[in-house]
Parts: sequence; C-alpha cells; structure tokens
Amino acid sequence: MSEETNTPQEQPKGPIGRFLALPTDSVPKTVFVAVTLCLIASMIVSAAAVSLRPLQEINAQQDKQINILQVAGIYDPEADVIESFAAFEPHVLELSTGEFTDAFDPATFDDRAAADDPATSVALDDDPAGIVRQGEFVTVYLLRDDAGDLDKVILPIHGYGLWSTLYGFIALEENGNDIYGLQFYEHAETPGLGAEVDNPRWKALWNGKRLMDENGELQISVTKAVPAAGADYHIDALAGATLTTNGVNNLVRFWMGEAGFGPFLENLKAGEL
Repeated sequence: MSEETNTPQEQPKGPIGRFLALPTDSVPKTVFVAVTLCLIASMIVSAAAVSLRPLQEINAQQDKQINILQVAGIYDPEADVIESFAAFEPHVLELSTGEFTDAFDPATFDDRAAADDPATSVALDDDPAGIVRQGEFVTVYLLRDDAGDLDKVILPIHGYGLWSTLYGFIALEENGNDIYGLQFYEHAETPGLGAEVDNPRWKALWNGKRLMDENGELQISVTKAVPAAGADYHIDALAGATLTTNGVNNLVRFWMGEAGFGPFLENLKAGEL
C-alpha cells in the first residue's frame, strides 16, 4: 500500500510574480490596465498636438489675414489669401508716439506676446477695456490705392466682453476718422446674444460712422440710445447682450482714444505717414 504525500503548491516569487498570479478581474489588474491605457492615449494625443501645431499656427495666421481682408472690403474667396494679403503694408507702431518703429520685424512681431511681456508692455491702472496689460507696440496695416495714396488703415483692437476677450480689427478711411468696418476674429461670447458681434447686419452698421467730432473729441459709442453727438457717432447695442455691448463700447473707445491709437490718428490726420 503506497503512502500518499502532499506537495505544497509553489508560491510566485517577487511583486511582479504575485501580481501576474492575481485573477484577471482583480482590482489591481483592472487599475493597472486603466492607467496604462490612459498613459498611452495621452501620449498619442500629445504627439498629435505637437505634430499638428505648425499647421494650426498656419491656419490661425491665415484666418487672421482673411479677417483683415474682409474688414478692409477686399476679400475674394476665390483668390489666394497670401497673394491678396500682400496688398497691405504691415508696420509696427509705437503707441505712445504714434510713429512706426524699425525695432521689430512686422512679419514676425507677435502683438499678444508683446502685451504679455513686461519688457514691451505696461500694467494698466485705468483699464476700461479689461485687458490688464497693454502692449507698447502693435502691428497696423496700411492699404494703398493704385496711385500709391493711402486708402485704408487697419488697426488691431481687443477687450473683454461678457465671457471672453474679443480680438478684432477696425478699418478706417485715410482721414483716420471715418469708419469703414469692424469685425472680431476671436471671442467666446454667448451664441445668439453676445456672439451677434459676428452678424453681418450688425457689422454693417459701422460703415460710415465717425470716431470724433469737428473739435477732435471722441464721440463713437455702442449704446441703446443715440447720444447727444448724433447718429453719425452711434452704433446700436446688441439686443439682449448688455455686457458684451458695454465691452465693445469700452474697448473701441479705449483703443481709439489717447491711451490707444490717439497719437497715431493725430499723425495720420496731419499727413505724417
């Protein structure tokens, strides 16, 4: 009669062995799989974002150029954007003097980066536009007619609305006072309300309006009621979007005033360009 012997089951050695020996549906293995998948997915997304960044920057630049062409009234969807945009003369403007500077290359100067850099911007105490810091230099665009005479000036503007900072351009006639157009190319205002700044009918209201009266006083306003200065200086408020309207009114008046493009507009009117 044979004697039965009990052989003890060999236990896995080390933490990895013990982990592999766990049931597939155990909590540690479930957590491990979830974390691993998240890491792999994040690496794929990061790699895609890095590889697509140059294309995104090109698209953003082209969208900005299209907006400049549109606000100047010369955008042709069938034409090449780069070729059309070549009609403009970009210049870096020093706001305090209202004069162009050669310290920066207009082709590469980044207005937003300059506004964030303490070396090229100032913190604002009086800040009706809600921009916190103001760049001391900005890029402006001149458009000339076939004879080489100044036709329009395109100025960048931005300021806070209800939910976001609105970035856009205002186009002025050669006299620096008559508005040809205004439009924003970036914002996050409420669809159907504040986002009506993109409505072609509202944008068309800006054409033919004036910034200043005969005495050189800034009169342009975006309000519900027509101000005492008259309809030539008034744009109707956005229906149901009081805070966005106030934001647009404040930013336009700020940038067209002495703290913004005021010195430049004076030089423009004096024919010093």
